[in-house]
Amino acid sequence: MKGFEQKSQLFSLCGLNCGLCPMFLGNYCGGCGNGNQSCRIAKCSLEHGKIEYCFECENYPCEQYQRIDEYDSFITHRRQKSDIEKAQTIGIEQYNLEQQEKAHILSFLLSNYNDGRKKNFFCVAVNLLELSELQEAMKQLQSNDELSSLSDKAQCSYVAGVLQEIADRRNITLKLIKKT
Repeated sequence: MKGFEQKSQLFSLCGLNCGLCPMFLGNYCGGCGNGNQSCRIAKCSLEHGKIEYCFECENYPCEQYQRIDEYDSFITHRRQKSDIEKAQTIGIEQYNLEQQEKAHILSFLLSNYNDGRKKNFFCVAVNLLELSELQEAMKQLQSNDELSSLSDKAQCSYVAGVLQEIADRRNITLKLIKKT
């Protein structure tokens, strides 16, 4: 969106965790922060005095947020409302620190356990699971002495299983929800 710039590429204006997005990780972001895509929420920000995060707007939450988390795009939207509320509550600096730690975990998973088919799965998992749950998963991976002796495919499967098991405890589906 011409005229709109996002200072932090970790967290978007509307509450998406851009730093955990497969497009951002692939060094291509067509989102609001790069001015490459027409975004109705970025346009709204400009109309309301160039606010940096929607929660700063006197009209938040507005009609733009009525059904925002029902479907996903290339990044999950399922925690969008709760993430923006969390950022508002704990402050954007603290929220971004958590996102940086999540991004570090995601980078580790992608560098060590991606079989070429798990990028979206790992991105969704890191977005939807709490930081404490991701740290639990990392401890489980580090404590498995046999993991390094497995084939790459078996390692990837094991890691995905660890994340899926944690997600199952909270009844979280680790795949994007597409509009049908």
